Amino acid sequence: MATCFFSFPNSFPSKPKSHKRPIHYSSLTSQSQKTHLLNLISDQERGLRTQSDPQKLSQIIQAIDDLGSIGRDTVTTGRSLSATWRLLWTTEKEQLYIIKNAPFFGTKAGDVLQVIDVVNKTLNNVITFPPDGVFFVRSTIEVASSQRVNFRFTSAVLRGKNWEFPLPPFGQGWFETVYLDDDIRVVKDIRQDYLIVERAPYTWKE
Repeated sequence: MATCFFSFPNSFPSKPKSHKRPIHYSSLTSQSQKTHLLNLISDQERGLRTQSDPQKLSQIIQAIDDLGSIGRDTVTTGRSLSATWRLLWTTEKEQLYIIKNAPFFGTKAGDVLQVIDVVNKTLNNVITFPPDGVFFVRSTIEVASSQRVNFRFTSAVLRGKNWEFPLPPFGQGWFETVYLDDDIRVVKDIRQDYLIVERAPYTWKE
């Protein structure tokens, strides 16, 4: 996590210098903006409906920008970034394609996750197919600044109940967490995609 889950151009910007403060939100303004954003995406089926509604997309992006302005001077790449994050909404077309078309393969898309471990410098992008299927992409990460993380995909696996199919690694890029609190995380990435995720009530492991 939109943060694109799967592929990016092979380029990185130079590492910016930063002296931003640790993350801390308590104002009524941030809570109001956060509630507004969550209300906007609540009926959008993780972004599927937004694809055909430019007006709604514009409203959501504006709400993201408003919330991002509140978090502009905060550090969002510390230990609080480490978590199992569950997708609420995205503009990332590859993810939405899989979510939409999973029923054609006799299954459905379950939770879509990003599992980040800042200390161990790892990121797993995960799409689950209940009850036993999962597709996940392993990545290494490097913190580039107070809000930016660079990543490089290292391998991918499509796994069923009693089988596993490895795929070659592909892609690298960066994402910026423009807002982060105890509940949600809001992201922009190198492809100008957007991602909104919540802290999952469980920890995903391979």
